[in-house]
Amino acid sequence: MAINDLIPWKRPNGPVATRRSEMEPVSQLHREIDRIISNFMTDWPWSGRMSRFDRRLDAFMPEVDVTETDKEFRVIVELPGMDDKDIEVTYFDGGLTIKGEKHEEREEERGNYYHSERQFGAFERTIPLPSDVNADKAKASFKKGVLKIVLPKTEEARSHKKTIPIQTS
Repeated sequence: MAINDLIPWKRPNGPVATRRSEMEPVSQLHREIDRIISNFMTDWPWSGRMSRFDRRLDAFMPEVDVTETDKEFRVIVELPGMDDKDIEVTYFDGGLTIKGEKHEEREEERGNYYHSERQFGAFERTIPLPSDVNADKAKASFKKGVLKIVLPKTEEARSHKKTIPIQTS
């Protein structure tokens, strides 16, 4: 056996090995359909706007971060493009509820091109919290699209903290 027989790209006879899946008609059809759909989605004249549209839809279910310390619960909610008058925060029976409504209108005009878009949407998120929250001393602030809520724990809840010793065997 010559060294040239071991190098596949130097062989003069026959095709280079192909995957079995590439030869199957169903796999070829699947790849062709994926290619057609991908081309269709990227060939739209407003395809650049689609990603922004999807992000705006996500804004109607805002991201929420909840942290707990020994003294309080802190909730941070991202609400870009919203005003404080469009947001309602309530605490009832162990649940913090954040409601909001977003209104957005845009118009774009260039030469003989006119584009108008309106979006309206509402969201509501309820975050379950233990009942040992002192709701009377809760505070909320809203600045630059970020809602911060501080819910202090009751004195009783703070005094119930107990460290559990760990035993080794």
